[in-house]
Amino acid sequence: MLPYFIMLVFCGIPLFFLELSFGQFASQGCLGVWKISPMFKAAVSEVVNRTKRTSPSEEYWKHYVLNISDDIGNFGEVRLPILGCLAVSWFVVFLCLIKGVKSSGKVVYFTATFPYLVLTILFIRGITLDGAINGIKFYLTPQWQKVLDAKLHPCGVALCTPATPPIGAQVQRELSRPCWWFVSRKGLVLCDNSLEEIDSIIISVTNCATSVYAGFVIFSILGFMAHNLNVPVSEVADHGPGLAFVAYPEALTLLPISPLWSLLFFFMLILLGLGTQFCLLETLVTAVVDEIGTDWIIRNKTVVTLSVAIVGFLLGVPLTTQAGIYWLLLMDNYAASFSLVIISCIMCICVMYVYGYRNYFKDVEMMLGFPPPVFFKVCWRFISPLIISFILIFTVIQYKPIKYNNYVYPGWSLAIGFSMALSSVVCIPIYALYKISRSPGATFRERLKFACMADPNWGPALQEHRTGRYAPMASEDTVEARPLKEKEELKEELKDDEKERKDEISLTIQGSNGSTNTHSNPNPNA
Repeated sequence: MLPYFIMLVFCGIPLFFLELSFGQFASQGCLGVWKISPMFKAAVSEVVNRTKRTSPSEEYWKHYVLNISDDIGNFGEVRLPILGCLAVSWFVVFLCLIKGVKSSGKVVYFTATFPYLVLTILFIRGITLDGAINGIKFYLTPQWQKVLDAKLHPCGVALCTPATPPIGAQVQRELSRPCWWFVSRKGLVLCDNSLEEIDSIIISVTNCATSVYAGFVIFSILGFMAHNLNVPVSEVADHGPGLAFVAYPEALTLLPISPLWSLLFFFMLILLGLGTQFCLLETLVTAVVDEIGTDWIIRNKTVVTLSVAIVGFLLGVPLTTQAGIYWLLLMDNYAASFSLVIISCIMCICVMYVYGYRNYFKDVEMMLGFPPPVFFKVCWRFISPLIISFILIFTVIQYKPIKYNNYVYPGWSLAIGFSMALSSVVCIPIYALYKISRSPGATFRERLKFACMADPNWGPALQEHRTGRYAPMASEDTVEARPLKEKEELKEELKDDEKERKDEISLTIQGSNGSTNTHSNPNPNA
């Protein structure tokens, strides 16, 4: 847990605040915010008597739910029950987002709070079981040999993620996916700019405290399971799908009224999954509306939401086949972890060193009414990028090909995994080169300098927020776009300008014949 808290304090919270303020200041989605510098846009096994055997839960999971094939290339048939669940989940997400933030905000009140109730019920039940204390001791005991490991040891939060990613990506996932640009979307819909810093800290601490709390819930039950089987806790602990769908449900079957606990547990998982999908779908829809933004798209945002949901469903169909679990783990280990570390580092470099830390600090001060604290300034400029780079290097050094139980992934599938990981990263330098090539300038240095400049439209998207150095020039057409409290002042300025123009009539102008003419009397003989 020590590396976890180090990443939380020096990377998780600062990056969460950075991205939240990013989206809040610009009032844009995940693509629109890159007007700040357009070239970066891109765009368990049960052990009895020390003899290993397959548990009934694992048999049910592998051979009935998944009907898993023998190879990642052997797709087999589509598992209709899983396909149906996928369709229902996307349909529910679409219905909850059909009216945008107005509808999703109300649903999130339930999906975000009910899991706490379930966790508390399971926690109270878990700590009263025999052997629960052993599971909690295992959870809290530091494993010092893991401190320099870029991978996490099994912990409570792994329940909601299919695999244990690099620790940097793990913290980013938990903080509502910083660098997946969910957070910039959340910043866009915040109402009170002055509370943004406090919100960042409260959300980050609460989110990660929930992960720690979930660890107590999980390992108390696993301690009870280990006690019943008379084996160490380490031999029943698992991570990813093994923990969520095999080990923990099997432990619940040992409890009295086991169907009740299983129902609460899986309903909690469904709510957590839906909460994540809300953010994903809304982020993609916002990106489409921001970037294309035609009148038709703005008027028919519901159609855009439905289209994105349908595409998401179709892309998920291969994961419902007999080889789906192999592809799920491949995507999770490569596409959803490695790239996050790279993108987070690029985000810090772009905002702090390309756009300029002084400029961004002024933006935050204009938005909040006070400059960001020194701690965040230091983390944004130095500590967070260094730690992220350190994690990235160690991830490469300690890289090991993934495997699912005893199945070893073939080389061609790992190549696809790396391609997926790079697909969300390589578009950044490709788009940067395109932007440089299209920029004016006689030399490469001039074009690079121009490409690194902020877009002329960078700044708060809403006109009432464009004050200070982002205020438009005063004119009759722009007065109405200013904040209400400034309108009267601007109108007075326009009246003064008009009065000055009238006074200029009395000014004399030297004529072409050397005589002195006046505008008030155009007749030279008068």
